[in-house]
Amino acid sequence: MSPPSLDYIAPGPALGSYAEGFEPVARAFAAQLQKSEIGAGYTVYQHGRCVVDLWGGLADRDSGRAWERDTAIVLFSVTKGLASMAMHHLAQRGKLDFDAPVSSYWPGFARGGKGAITVGTLMSHRAGLAALDTPMTLDDCVNPERADFVREALEVQAPTWVPGTRQGYHGLTFGMYVRELFEQITGESMGAYLRRELWEPLGADVWLGAPSDVDDRVATLYPPTNGERARNYGLRLFGQPRSPEARIARSVVRPESLARRAFLNPATGPGGIGRYNDVDVRRAELAWASAVGTADGVARAYLPFAQQGAHDGRRYFDPDRIAILHERRSWSHRDAVIQKPLGWTLGFLKEQGTVFSPNRESFGHTGIGGALGWCDPVAGISLGYTLNRMDWRVRSPRSIALSRALYRCEPVRRAIEDARDRAA
Repeated sequence: MSPPSLDYIAPGPALGSYAEGFEPVARAFAAQLQKSEIGAGYTVYQHGRCVVDLWGGLADRDSGRAWERDTAIVLFSVTKGLASMAMHHLAQRGKLDFDAPVSSYWPGFARGGKGAITVGTLMSHRAGLAALDTPMTLDDCVNPERADFVREALEVQAPTWVPGTRQGYHGLTFGMYVRELFEQITGESMGAYLRRELWEPLGADVWLGAPSDVDDRVATLYPPTNGERARNYGLRLFGQPRSPEARIARSVVRPESLARRAFLNPATGPGGIGRYNDVDVRRAELAWASAVGTADGVARAYLPFAQQGAHDGRRYFDPDRIAILHERRSWSHRDAVIQKPLGWTLGFLKEQGTVFSPNRESFGHTGIGGALGWCDPVAGISLGYTLNRMDWRVRSPRSIALSRALYRCEPVRRAIEDARDRAA
């Protein structure tokens, strides 16, 4: 898809353009590209029109390959928001009830004392299934011949706490359970369904199970080394002992801690998080982490969610169904796994107003390292932020800084004021 023709050329070293009034976020992106990124893309739509379209840097350092507008990257937990789109689309079609027990669609889920857990409880990270007792590897998850083994592990797992009484981020297991539930209902691939029903009609370059013709466009991930992580977490432990990073560090070092169990099984193996650079991981439909997309593709995927369910004359969701996502369904002042204030509504992240948006109606999902897919129905905003230099923190300061710069832009402020005036 060709770049839009916007009002102003991006400030260097960024490439692309932006609409009138969006200079603050364009300059913020350019500054980060110069100081903090290897390669990145950032796209914003407002009321269905592209208003920020920026990219730059390197997709791969070794070859010197440039980051282009159509450069894609593995999105990590941004994938969870994308997978949730499929579940909401099933609900829109009357094939899924969030208040129904998961076991009514997937009988095997009832094993391990899980028969009463509802779809909504599972998708709001309150099911007590943040960790698996059965040891497994990422190789198990990407190998179709191991699908029965993985399903068995999901079915026999017993909740860690009484479902519905606590909230704990199901960092890996969310996607494992939700994808299996989707397939039990439809009998088809979640990635294929999303492409057909949502992403292709929206013109969104996003894939769950990326095909081979995307390979040449995929950037290389550069995660922090173990030494960098240890050094930075150590500094937080002693210098900022009450920070989320320090709390996570204290939790993960305990062998039987919930955070350690949640994040380290399935095990990635010797390659660590860099294993997500491998082709077989991108091909797999790991509904917690392996989606691949461009910044524009992620932003376009959220277009109906920012516009009461419709875009470009086509209705994808009823307005009432989108309105359900405006309110938090779950909230914890200290999530049991991620050790920070956190909220959810049926698969979508509902952050504090000081993070990505000041508006409680906004939602989306971030990914480890800093990637972000987000929408704000009040301001009419949908956005995608992709990058390959991964941050080590719970929430990347780079994605937060871009979001704050976006809300300093006059068209965004005006849209919020107008929406509040209409509601008054």
